Amino acid sequence: MTTLPRETIVDVLENRLREDIFSGRHPTGSYLPPERQLAEGYGVTRTTLKHAFGRLVQAGLLETRHGVGTRVRDFARLGGADLLPMLVRHSPDWLGEVFEVRRAVGALIAERAAQKATPDQRIELADLLMEIAAADDGDGVQLADVEVHRALARATGNRVYSLLSNTLFNAYLPVRSHLIGPFLDAALAHDRLAPVVKAVLKGDAPAARAAAEAYLGETEHIMLEDLGVGV
Repeated sequence: MTTLPRETIVDVLENRLREDIFSGRHPTGSYLPPERQLAEGYGVTRTTLKHAFGRLVQAGLLETRHGVGTRVRDFARLGGADLLPMLVRHSPDWLGEVFEVRRAVGALIAERAAQKATPDQRIELADLLMEIAAADDGDGVQLADVEVHRALARATGNRVYSLLSNTLFNAYLPVRSHLIGPFLDAALAHDRLAPVVKAVLKGDAPAARAAAEAYLGETEHIMLEDLGVGV
């Protein structure tokens, strides 16, 4: 059995501060109240507050200037894609935009993979596709599907595509269990993705792009419909 992670008071405070930033309680560009006042308001020590601040500074949500104070960073203008998991956790409405990028990037990846995949990568893709059909349950199918997309990204020969794919997968991890709809039937999930892989194996870039667009659009509709977002 795996030991469940335990939340510390720093974890709780970090989450609370992050939600207060995203909800506008602490608006972008504003300075937070003095540490003593803020610590008292949240019912924590200043040491705990400093630890939470450190995490949020690292995440790109806060910036601290000695002698001036701690300000909420303009994360929408200056932040990176690493904020997406936090934003999705805050509001599933972000998923619509995540999936829009997923469609565009996924179609391009499939097209480039058809052009660039090596013989070994084509063998790997065929094997990974079969693992989808062989998975025991929805969770296993979902994870097997992700591995096919990671392999497609690697097959482009461009490491940035792999990083982008990982970022998009990480973005919907907070609600992954609610996005299992397309993966409940292993055989059907396999058949949905098979045209993408087959086009890549044949080296047919236009067909790979078209198949990816169809696959991503269909699975997106199912997932967002299950969540009641953007439908």
